[in-house]
Amino acid sequence: MDREKVKELLENVKAGKIEIAEALRILKSLPYEDLGFANIDTHRDLRKGFPEVVLCKGKTLEQITKIVERLLAGSELIMATKASKEVYEAIRNVRADAIYYETAGIVQIGQRREKKTKKTILVVSAGTADLPIAEEAAVTAEAMGNTVERLYDVGVAGIHRFFDNKEKLFHANVIIVVAGMEGALASIVGGLVDKPIVAVPTSVGYGASFDGLAALLTMLNCCAPGVVVVNIDNGFGAGYFASVINQMGEGK
Repeated sequence: MDREKVKELLENVKAGKIEIAEALRILKSLPYEDLGFANIDTHRDLRKGFPEVVLCKGKTLEQITKIVERLLAGSELIMATKASKEVYEAIRNVRADAIYYETAGIVQIGQRREKKTKKTILVVSAGTADLPIAEEAAVTAEAMGNTVERLYDVGVAGIHRFFDNKEKLFHANVIIVVAGMEGALASIVGGLVDKPIVAVPTSVGYGASFDGLAALLTMLNCCAPGVVVVNIDNGFGAGYFASVINQMGEGK
């Protein structure tokens, strides 16, 4: 249940359109609902301004669909991350209007939040192989009501591609940098701009990349100020955090 629904409910009680007993029945699922295998955080939109997001990895199709069904009872926007095509088909059986962002691995039901700011988030990826995580970040930020621009495949192996697009970096309010291999791109961006940067190491690479650990350590050891780092392959976390920064001071 989001802020607007609670406000509408209280106004209807005040106006005498809804009995107090009925209002209590509607509110009884707050702050969470126990499904036995999961506790659905029905209070999250009120606390955080965005509803609970379903991480599909590690869950069965039955668990995912039951969680989605319960979330739909109180929210007009549902997101499921790390979702396969099989997960999408299962969710579409619950809601036929579900949208699948295949590259991002995100299933979305409902409309994106209205934009609260004209400021822009820029998502930068080092290589084409980093696109799934970059798109996870971009789609998340867009769902949360942000304008998102993309600058892809501009890694350090062909750094001239990056410098040819530097105006996009200067225009952005927040920058997300997604890179695997040695993860050096975040340091380069951090040394050029005065904007907050969210660095996302990916598991792209081989040998001594250790499934993203090398990129993670490079980003954590970045000498350029203004760079924060999220976990390996955590595009959702980067998109969410960038949105929080981008919308600060815009009101709720």
